[in-house]
Amino acid sequence: MSIYIHIPFCQSRCIYCDFYSTTLGRDFMASYVKALKREMHLRRQYIKGTRVHTIYIGGGTPSLLPGSSLKEIFDDISSCFTIDANAEITIEANPDDVTPEWLTSLAKTPVNRISMGAQTFNDKLLSFLGRRHNSQQTINAVEACKEAGLTNISLDLMYGLPRQSFDDWKHDVRLCLSLGIKHLSAYLLSYEEGTRLDTMLKQGLVREADEELSRQMYDYLMSETSKAGFQHYEISNFALPGYHSCHNSSYWQGTPYLGLGAGAHSYDGERTRRANMPDIKAYIAATEDVPHETETLSDKSLYNEFIMTRLRTSAGIPLNELSREDQDYCLSQAKPHQAHNLLRIKDEHLCLTKEGIFTSNDIISDLMK
Repeated sequence: MSIYIHIPFCQSRCIYCDFYSTTLGRDFMASYVKALKREMHLRRQYIKGTRVHTIYIGGGTPSLLPGSSLKEIFDDISSCFTIDANAEITIEANPDDVTPEWLTSLAKTPVNRISMGAQTFNDKLLSFLGRRHNSQQTINAVEACKEAGLTNISLDLMYGLPRQSFDDWKHDVRLCLSLGIKHLSAYLLSYEEGTRLDTMLKQGLVREADEELSRQMYDYLMSETSKAGFQHYEISNFALPGYHSCHNSSYWQGTPYLGLGAGAHSYDGERTRRANMPDIKAYIAATEDVPHETETLSDKSLYNEFIMTRLRTSAGIPLNELSREDQDYCLSQAKPHQAHNLLRIKDEHLCLTKEGIFTSNDIISDLMK
């Protein structure tokens, strides 16, 4: 079982981000933490009797929370749930928030992993994206974490950015890997509906990256991470042995998880999903359960999610976990891609080949019902 806690506060909004966040001031933070603790106690029965193996505090920008608020949250987590002694406990942070003072506060919590959104080490591109840190602050933050004994560090990079050259990307990857991190996530920039970046695209102010350049960037990423000893265990994720993200892996494996906070999602591991409404004021104002919606997944939806999540991983789709009917359908849809060396079967798992990764979205779509 996993727990996700959403902290929606941001000082400013990045032009590409479509996650639920708010730029409401610090005046709301104490009320939000209080509401978060109320929801935690109300929904503690959701995972009664089950040990929690991963906790992930995401956002938004969780590193904006005062250390005292983080301690409050973890005190209530400990009173409500049974946490495994070796649980992976991650917090997302903006590099410029990672000061010695913040790390001292963090040391009073059980956090043992940090994920930072570097995105790029090109200061002009960082400014364009609306990021509030610069490249040197990312470097300083990584060093500060290591000096504080927090060595399980993950960085996020983005590629396919407007005006980002191949040389820019090579510099980003090399510098990132030189910092002694344990985990790297890399994402192709997407233009999500409703974001400022999408508006700029529609207005002709930016252009999407050339497909061939994006492919070259991703190929370079795979090559360099492999040379550095990283395992490519999911399409966008690379880690040194023993440092895969247990929390993210739980999503891809269909593990039950409890989502707390405005905009957070939960899954019971069977066929029921719950989505808290992305409305911080309604979340704070709730006196009982927070405003939410639930969805019961159909057999078709369960199959499609199974295909989508499992094929993203290096392990692939475990064919023996499909019904005979679904397995026959999946394999029949896979044949054309196998013929073009985009899919292969290894140890009863249907996996993407290296060539197949580049067209994974199309392949996943073809395998779905």
